[in-house]
Amino acid sequence: MEVLIVVVILGIIAAVVIPQYTDASTKVRTSALSSDLHRIRSQIGLYKFNHNEQLPAATGDDSSEFERRMTTKTDVSGNAGLDYGPYILSIPKNPFNDLNTLRIDGAPAGANTEGWRFDTTTGDFHADDSAAHAAL
Repeated sequence: MEVLIVVVILGIIAAVVIPQYTDASTKVRTSALSSDLHRIRSQIGLYKFNHNEQLPAATGDDSSEFERRMTTKTDVSGNAGLDYGPYILSIPKNPFNDLNTLRIDGAPAGANTEGWRFDTTTGDFHADDSAAHAAL
């Protein structure tokens, strides 16, 4: 009987603690996502300033061009050089889908096919994990 009481008490404690842990975990991931977005967006702005208003990727480019221009030194035209950059060390993992891949244009952010999405027309950089996080 005493063992049954202890098991019931432990079950009640677990029922109270687990939802709080899950909520805290989601808040930490949301904070990390927001921080990554802020950092990358500010570095895209700096890239654009240094490269005569050109974005790190243009229509038709693939994600490797964006990554190369953001993670290596470039000249004013975005080619390999010694004038500017690197702006980031690497594309971070999206904390909600654990992907560090990037989609240039294509499906709107929130498709959950890549970690991130970059729009070559507007320069917008968004999370691609879900519609809720794509709006950040």
